[in-house]
Amino acid sequence: MTSNAGLNNNTSTSEPSKANGRLHSVKGSAKETIGKVTGSKNLQQSGKEEHALGEAEYIAGQVKGYAQGTIDEIAGKGESTVGSITGNKTQQFSGNMRERMGQTQKKMN
Repeated sequence: MTSNAGLNNNTSTSEPSKANGRLHSVKGSAKETIGKVTGSKNLQQSGKEEHALGEAEYIAGQVKGYAQGTIDEIAGKGESTVGSITGNKTQQFSGNMRERMGQTQKKMN
């Protein structure tokens, strides 16, 4: 369980990450399998816990990405609208680009 304490400290102080979550999920599954093969209940349990924490971090990373995409989409729409109203084509274009980037980010998550 010592290795999971390090995992908890690491994930609680940093932003959730899909890549880091997937890494810990796979690593946990491997530890669990090795624990089953060797008969080590501690390693098996440690692997289950790390896998679960990894899956949770992966999902948190997805949510974070989707939320950021929504923020960019809304902010871009607002910027584009202001640019359109004021006749500022550069601002309108910039807003449209940010809105599209937000939509793309949401689709990726």
